[in-house]
Amino acid sequence: MSEKPILSVRNLKTYFDVTKGLFSKKQIVKAVDDVSFDVMPNETFGLVGESGCGKTTLGRTIVKLYDPVEGSIEFLGKDIANLKGAELKAYRKDMQMIFQDPYASLNPRMTVGEIIKEPMIIHNIYNTDQEREERVVELLRIVGLKPDHIRRYPAEFSGGQRQRIGIARALAVNPKFIVCDEPISALDVSIQAQVINLLENIQKEMGLSYLFIAHDLSMVKHISDKIGVMYLGHMVEMGKSEDVYHRPLHPYTTALLSAIPIPDPDTAKAKSRIILEGEIPSPINPPAGCPFSTRCPKATERCRQEMPQPIEVGGRIVACHLYER
Repeated sequence: MSEKPILSVRNLKTYFDVTKGLFSKKQIVKAVDDVSFDVMPNETFGLVGESGCGKTTLGRTIVKLYDPVEGSIEFLGKDIANLKGAELKAYRKDMQMIFQDPYASLNPRMTVGEIIKEPMIIHNIYNTDQEREERVVELLRIVGLKPDHIRRYPAEFSGGQRQRIGIARALAVNPKFIVCDEPISALDVSIQAQVINLLENIQKEMGLSYLFIAHDLSMVKHISDKIGVMYLGHMVEMGKSEDVYHRPLHPYTTALLSAIPIPDPDTAKAKSRIILEGEIPSPINPPAGCPFSTRCPKATERCRQEMPQPIEVGGRIVACHLYER
């Protein structure tokens, strides 16, 4: 019997009404538009794309910070897209989020101990405050911080240390799935590798599954088992990490990979970079056909008129007319 996904997202749509005036023309931002993918147990699903493509909105919709307008989010065999109240609270115990900005995501008026204990109190984990404090000390050790940090405030820590505190808070309720929303983008390069290694070690020890959101395809390739590439709210390519990284199918994925810096100057000179012309179209008024058709060097008239449907090509999913028979 094949293993079932821990998370299965089908035809998910998250729209926002941004109409400014009572008598103004209705304007809808299609932040996530008909996205489907699966995440298996103990797996990391990497999500990449340019700023504004809908990655963070997708992550926040999955943890129910935003409500979808359509589609299903099946977690541990149950559709949680429309959960409310006590059922939603129970679900949130099993799925947590690590936020992008370690400076804005921690309450500056609370000590590290209070920040990490708060989710335990909300979800009634452990019977006494002493048990919770012992768990906080253990979590601090797991993320590479010292026990005496428990009495300090976020302002006394560096960005990397604050992100470790955010990771400890996410682990406080013993979740099964964590959405990592660009957890390293606000950190120095020297610290990024430390946080990535920490996340990988925690995953192995605790058997967690991750949705890892980032801009950097090379970093996503390092940590992910599968990669999904988003553009203007759509999933344009999806497959195993090695396949997507070394043999991209979609022209947008190829362009993203060409922009990755290469440390060897000779190799970098020989590499041809694909420069995408123009700006990303507005999600309020997207193109009629393929969302990438306005910037794609291989676009045809069909691409500008007809939306490509996701199809399987060599074990991968790609939404591009170039691969349709």
